Amino acid sequence: LSLLWDSEEAEPEEDLTQSAVMMKHSRVISYQGTVTEVVNEGAGLYVIDRTVGLCVAYQPSARRKLRAGDQVELHHVHFLFRPCPDLPPSMLCCCLSSSLRVTTFSRVAGFPPPSHCPGDGVLPWLLLQNNTGLDQYLWVCHLTSQLSKSLVPGLLKQQCVCLLSWKLMETLWNQRGRGGHRDIYSEMLDKPHNCPLTQYRVDPSLPEYVSISDLLQALQSLVWSLKSLLPPKGSGLTRTQINSALSWSCRTLFSDPQAGDSLRPRPQLLVGVLQLPSPTSEFSQTLQLRDATGAVSCVVTETSEEDTGGQMASFNTAWIGCLVCVRQFTMVTERVLQSDFPSYQHLDEDRFITSRSCRVYLQFSLDHLHILSPSVGMVTHLRSKGGPPEGDVGKQTDEEEETTERKRRREDQNPSSSVTMTTDSEGGASQPCVTVVIRVEQKEGVAWKNTGKGVTDIKVGLQLCFTVRAAVIGPVVSWGRDPKNKPMMEREVEPEKEEEKVLLVFSGVCSRWFPVLQPGSFYRLVAANTQDCSVLIGCGVSGRSGVELQTEATLQVRSDWRLHTLTRLLQDPTCKQVVPRPVLSVSQVLDCSSELVCVQGLVCERVAVCSRTSGSGSSHTGVRLTMCDQTGQSLQVYLDLRHAPYPLGVLPGNTLLLSGVQRKLSRSGGVYCSFLPVSCISVMSLGDSRCAPPPPVPRMHLAQWAGTDQQRCNVAQVKGHVVCFLFLQLQWSCSQCGSVYSQVCRSQCGSSSSQFESRAKVVIDDGTGEAHVCFSGGLLQTLLRLADSQWEGLQRAVKVKGHIRIFPQGRSLLCDGDPDDFLHHFLFCVCSSDVMCRPISLTCRRLTNQRPEGNSYSCGAHDLRAVPRTML
Repeated sequence: LSLLWDSEEAEPEEDLTQSAVMMKHSRVISYQGTVTEVVNEGAGLYVIDRTVGLCVAYQPSARRKLRAGDQVELHHVHFLFRPCPDLPPSMLCCCLSSSLRVTTFSRVAGFPPPSHCPGDGVLPWLLLQNNTGLDQYLWVCHLTSQLSKSLVPGLLKQQCVCLLSWKLMETLWNQRGRGGHRDIYSEMLDKPHNCPLTQYRVDPSLPEYVSISDLLQALQSLVWSLKSLLPPKGSGLTRTQINSALSWSCRTLFSDPQAGDSLRPRPQLLVGVLQLPSPTSEFSQTLQLRDATGAVSCVVTETSEEDTGGQMASFNTAWIGCLVCVRQFTMVTERVLQSDFPSYQHLDEDRFITSRSCRVYLQFSLDHLHILSPSVGMVTHLRSKGGPPEGDVGKQTDEEEETTERKRRREDQNPSSSVTMTTDSEGGASQPCVTVVIRVEQKEGVAWKNTGKGVTDIKVGLQLCFTVRAAVIGPVVSWGRDPKNKPMMEREVEPEKEEEKVLLVFSGVCSRWFPVLQPGSFYRLVAANTQDCSVLIGCGVSGRSGVELQTEATLQVRSDWRLHTLTRLLQDPTCKQVVPRPVLSVSQVLDCSSELVCVQGLVCERVAVCSRTSGSGSSHTGVRLTMCDQTGQSLQVYLDLRHAPYPLGVLPGNTLLLSGVQRKLSRSGGVYCSFLPVSCISVMSLGDSRCAPPPPVPRMHLAQWAGTDQQRCNVAQVKGHVVCFLFLQLQWSCSQCGSVYSQVCRSQCGSSSSQFESRAKVVIDDGTGEAHVCFSGGLLQTLLRLADSQWEGLQRAVKVKGHIRIFPQGRSLLCDGDPDDFLHHFLFCVCSSDVMCRPISLTCRRLTNQRPEGNSYSCGAHDLRAVPRTML
């Protein structure tokens, strides 16, 4: 067998496509060995001699199954090499022409099959009916054992696992068998021999199933190097810059290795039930994907029902309770670190870390999900999309619903008839209820509020709470059972009645509905176990006589109420979808004068905002986002996270919709936005957080940029030439106290670490005007045209003195130290040389709150700071 192994390794393989999928021909051999392990008795999988796999699924089932310890003799058996990466590389498979004889029976009695290995023979029966390839059959067998551990008994019945695995295989391979039933007579009698095992496929990139608990454990155990989170030349950063850069970091991994960095070499897939966030979940603003081993938060988007077909935040409640397979997803790990590192050299010492936390979640679109077992709401949703004309919707839906209920009762009595979930999403479908149809017009963000006062069965204290302003479409309707998301009926609409507004208050457990409520969508609010229509009528605010009240009716949502998305509406003016508040782009926000705006844009930069506390270290209290649009304009938004749960999906590359943010003007006239307690964040589309594409920076003339009408443009590209240097400063600073460092710290703080700082200011002229441009760090090395060795030598020379500053003025030199020093003369010659006065192209950020230094050169009232292109 070892000779066959070596020959298979050296055999040239036929490449069918540009991927790694290859077709091979099996070899017919004879083999003798001892059964050492029963992998899956029901599927006919065993292990011989601890290294060779054995598959007998292509033969009729024997009355006595093989046991561990049996010595077997195989003739005319097919040898296959690596047909499935999850099983032993060497596989022996018996066809109808093969013979298997037990030469010595095992002395060990047979044991019942493990719970994760169904022994009812369903998989061999499916193999006989569909004539599937061996590689797919072995993959299904391994998937069955994995799903039995992660879905049974919490989500599925044991009898459904085999059918579910087979259905998932057909979905991923997009096929249903090779060509009908097997021709068993040809397999036994034809010469030369030809059977399904003669040729097999080798695909090392087969999808690999991962349970949610294993995925979370693998992501949380990833080791990050703190030095890798800093820029390439992080050794020159100051103490404040180092701790600010380490305060928040993000790592993104893809499920498919071909898309980017991945956790494993093979594509991964997840199987679980989409649910609303649990009351104990840390993140109440996202859905959850759950199996029997655990749950993970998910940032979910889906395609809009409108004609545009763009992406938007998830809004359809029919997905809740569906058993789905997620194949394309992104794994995100965010780390928040509170530290006080003195310098770059101290990053290996954990004593400077005050606290650390890790958040793991997924990002995917509902368009990339495969429904394995739909919920009742999804069945109704799919039926209504391709259902009868709207005039007969109500009658035919009632008849079909009764038929579906009778069918489900029969399936409960015979669980092996189909893939049936044991736990439905909501329950209480057969109880009487009252409903009302609403249209969400505005949603506020989730925040911690004191809503317990005056509410029974709820403890007084801080609870998660949010409100939704909605329009009531029709009257309250009584039902004998929960209609769920059944298409809207005529009795649920009152076209002649004036549209009423209601303020829905979600608090405590009810805040879990936040991820699926989106402005502009229609929902059916269901109050279960009651026929009292008054429970869905909001209460008004009492006022004095002669005082006109402008408040709306308020309705407190209870924990046993349900919401169902309505996607099929009646042709009625009342049901017209209206977006109450216009969504502005970044450019429109910069030009408008409104104080409260809704802005949508691409996140191109995220910076953690930390505030110094009374103790040591800093506290992570907020986020500063830089959002942009297609015009290249950018806008900074400040998020305050002190009174709200941590939002997921706020990453560079994602498109966000910020509702109810306050537009403000800075002291210098710049426009920015600030988050309010009522503001709301929605992830509209997902992008690549590894490298968010920078917006196209507009080109500006200095005279045009100086105009008052261009104050909203903070970043632009300028082309001109260098006129002269205004000043140049090189300094070594103590990492501990920030004083000048010359061999030792001059403040005698005892620190032995320091960092090099460099600054320069030059005059740029583009023909329309002049401006002062400040350079720092590595950009100054590029401006001076110094090689790395020259720059390092200059740093060593400056470290002897600790601090050097020169002011070139024409052909004269002003400096803080000795003007006859050779280092001062070297820097003066470099700055005043004709090589420095050359054309240059810069991407600059305008600093309108800085005043130029006019004591050495007067060239306008503009002060710019050059930034690396990668930071824009």
